[in-house]
Amino acid sequence: MKLGIVVYSTDSETVWNAFRLGNFALKEKDQVKVFLLAKGVECEALDSERFKVKEQMQSLVDAGGKILACGTCLKIRNSQGSELCPLSTMKDLYDLIKESDKVVTF
Repeated sequence: MKLGIVVYSTDSETVWNAFRLGNFALKEKDQVKVFLLAKGVECEALDSERFKVKEQMQSLVDAGGKILACGTCLKIRNSQGSELCPLSTMKDLYDLIKESDKVVTF
């Protein structure tokens, strides 16, 4: 299965769970792409003592998943993409939706 995950939250537990789902799907041999939209582009800064968001993100990429970050949403926040979350476009989000068998949002 091709799983698309759209993250638009800045709640560390919610985002942590989104990436946990992505990591589980990769272990099940599914393909996973995550698109960070709106507040979701801030997720690299959401680590807490209890919820290690960046660790889950890195695990997803290391296992073959892909993370994309909305360029417009980053620019609104005077931010840029990173190696972990490269700057992407609305076309990338459209392609993720079009190519995925299932899309979930967090």
